Amino acid sequence: MKPRILIKIGGRAFEGKNGFKDLAQAIRYSQNVEIIIVHGGGAEISQALKDANRESVLVDGIRVTHAEDIKIVENVLSGTINQRIASWLSQNGVPCSRMSGKTKRLFIVEPLKRHGHDFGFVGKIRQVNPDVVLDALKTGRVPVVSPISGNESGESYNVNADSAAAALAVGLQCTDLVFITDVPGVMVGDDVCHYLTIKEAKAFIAEGTIKGGMMAKMESAFEALDKKVSRVHIIQWQGSETLQNIIEKKSETGTIINN
Repeated sequence: MKPRILIKIGGRAFEGKNGFKDLAQAIRYSQNVEIIIVHGGGAEISQALKDANRESVLVDGIRVTHAEDIKIVENVLSGTINQRIASWLSQNGVPCSRMSGKTKRLFIVEPLKRHGHDFGFVGKIRQVNPDVVLDALKTGRVPVVSPISGNESGESYNVNADSAAAALAVGLQCTDLVFITDVPGVMVGDDVCHYLTIKEAKAFIAEGTIKGGMMAKMESAFEALDKKVSRVHIIQWQGSETLQNIIEKKSETGTIINN
């Protein structure tokens, strides 16, 4: 089987068109590798809600999404950001298929409940139907996936993009799940920790070395690794060679987590 790599792109991971030009070049040069992209967009959602005089409330790093908010969130993620990423990649020679978790019921969700909190229209993925992604890969296109998903009735729910990436990586039996972030990797003190086992990562979480947004990524990493994804990477984009280093199993940059 070809290596199948799912790349989750954080909102600030790339600097505009030039960053995506680099990514497109890396994808074009990667022969016999299947690439899937899942994206977030927290900063742009916050700005759109602010423009609509809506308050952004985060609990445990999760955005509470009221009925009045979900259409705004969907427009930003499945409209503006998804279209922009696919357009920039296409302009640089990478054919894409735009989709969201609602496309052909890619993700079926139920309301997320955690520690007694009601997050409103925030979903937890309970089923992955990956055929629409596999069909795009068969035609040589890169799926670009917004995490907005639907429940059994098709109502829209906001889904954490890290969680969506992990669930899709499992559903597609990906070899690698790559979180591209605006930090160089998992930091221990002033240094990047290049290799981590799940046991070591959980110990760092328990002692408070890993916290905040990185802790949420770790939860998604553990889920993927527990369900047979071989490796999870947390990296900062370092140019078009970054993807080749992952394919060739080099560790010049970032953190690799495995069992």
